[in-house]
Amino acid sequence: MEKAKEFLELSQEDSDSVSRLTIHPHRVGHEPSFYEDFALRGIRVDRVEPGFVACTFKVPPRLTDRTGKLASGAIANLVDEVGGAVVQVEGLPMNVSVDMSIAFLSSAKLDDELELTSRVLGQSGGYSGTVVLIRNKVTGEVIAEGRHSLFGKHASKL
Repeated sequence: MEKAKEFLELSQEDSDSVSRLTIHPHRVGHEPSFYEDFALRGIRVDRVEPGFVACTFKVPPRLTDRTGKLASGAIANLVDEVGGAVVQVEGLPMNVSVDMSIAFLSSAKLDDELELTSRVLGQSGGYSGTVVLIRNKVTGEVIAEGRHSLFGKHASKL
């Protein structure tokens, strides 16, 4: 228990750095939220086709863990965001994530260039299933594979 507590504890310097952050109120629909800006800044959409999205992303310092590797929470966030983007329909509300399963197969380090691809596995009613693959763009090594289930109850067009 002490080891877990020690791992999660912030240093005074880290705590002071966070305390100095200025976070302005979010204007919904007009600008990205602090979360979106922090987590997704730097992602580049390279290709979009029906049922497919391809992006590239260079691992920034803000998303690395204490060992200098891309944090597992950042990987989960990328699976969530890119997996949701592939089923997003312009003009409709975002779908809600129902379930994610992520296989962490390798690691990425600071400044690694990553390739993220998302494909729709299937859709039935408001339910969608996607798969997201995150790989090192230089070596081709798979960093993570995520299965993502989403639900959206959208008004009928009939």
